Amino acid sequence: MGVSALAALIVAVALASTRATGSPNFTLPPGAVYINPLEYNVLGADYAQWRTNDSFVGFNPTNTTPPFIQVFDSSFLDITGPDATIRLVSSHPGFAFAHEAPIYVPDLNVVFFSSNDGGPFGYSSWYNNSVVSMLNMTEVDIALASTTGNVNVPAQTLNLSDNVQMVNGGTGPYKGNLLFITSGRALLPPSIVLVNPNPPFNTTVLLDNFYGRQFSALNDIKVLPGTDILFFTDPTYGWLFDFRPEPMIPSQVYRFDPSTGQVRVVADQFVHPNGIAFTPDGRTAFVTDTGAANGLMANNQTYPATIYQYDVDPVTQSFTNRRVFAYTDTGIPDGIQLDTSGNVYSGCGDGTHIWNSQGTLIGKFFVNSTSAEMIFTKSGLLIFAEEWIYLVNIQAQGINLEAY
Repeated sequence: MGVSALAALIVAVALASTRATGSPNFTLPPGAVYINPLEYNVLGADYAQWRTNDSFVGFNPTNTTPPFIQVFDSSFLDITGPDATIRLVSSHPGFAFAHEAPIYVPDLNVVFFSSNDGGPFGYSSWYNNSVVSMLNMTEVDIALASTTGNVNVPAQTLNLSDNVQMVNGGTGPYKGNLLFITSGRALLPPSIVLVNPNPPFNTTVLLDNFYGRQFSALNDIKVLPGTDILFFTDPTYGWLFDFRPEPMIPSQVYRFDPSTGQVRVVADQFVHPNGIAFTPDGRTAFVTDTGAANGLMANNQTYPATIYQYDVDPVTQSFTNRRVFAYTDTGIPDGIQLDTSGNVYSGCGDGTHIWNSQGTLIGKFFVNSTSAEMIFTKSGLLIFAEEWIYLVNIQAQGINLEAY
């Protein structure tokens, strides 16, 4: 064997040893844990922690105390940066005040969001509406600067019009307003609503039907980049959580042009279409199917917990060429956001999961709780985990969601 061949063999053996032991050859952020996939490809029949009964229990083979950063690939460090930490910034034990519909308004440095509509600790039902709140990120920054630990900055509740029932999705700002999508409640219809981000938070309903037919329970909404056209999802969770009548329309994804009033279906064949997002160029769409989660009924782990990827037709804007982008190992992929490097973030059963643009899981922000949504702010990534809100001071930046 020649000298060069011997040297190559030594390097290969060293790399294999590093992979086998799980010891990374890179520096992790404080408290982060590296999970070497090669170390867990074979677990054997004697493995005692098989997740057979509850896919919402996270994969934490190191038994690290949450919250913490889980690294599956060194490329995740380009997202976190060297000093990323997860800190609790607001909480309301016993009330799922921080569920979904995050909208960050940079001019106010405020994040708006909604409580859980019909879920555990949501305290909303056929007879009770969900709650929309806002968190002042300037107050969060000041509180975090005063300590190295967690803080609890109170969220402020908004008093919205009665035509806003069960807010579940949100994006924007959209022409200076908050763009919310509601699931409706009882016989009150699901809708798309504009809300002024300043008191008294005046509301304007843009859409509440499909040619005279009520939607089932509208869930999430995004604006196609470069346009003012809205795309939204409609699963049956209102019926499954017992705050809406039995569905009378399929679970679909819709396109709505507020300038013409035209609304039409752009994708179907889902169990429960949920989160939606676009790449910044508007050519690719992502839709999550949370079919594995059945509301108040038993979950079905053989149903989708899947992110689908589509091409957006440049003429019709219909979604075409559906393919699987990713399947989550824990819970379901709920809300979905992208960063400027094309990485995809989704709220799952144990926290926020991050895949690269090829669909490879590269890391998690592991909070050991269902995390339906997240939003980028000037301070970092804000993670909504029902009774808790966490902030991760990552260096990645979110794509611009504002529409003018």
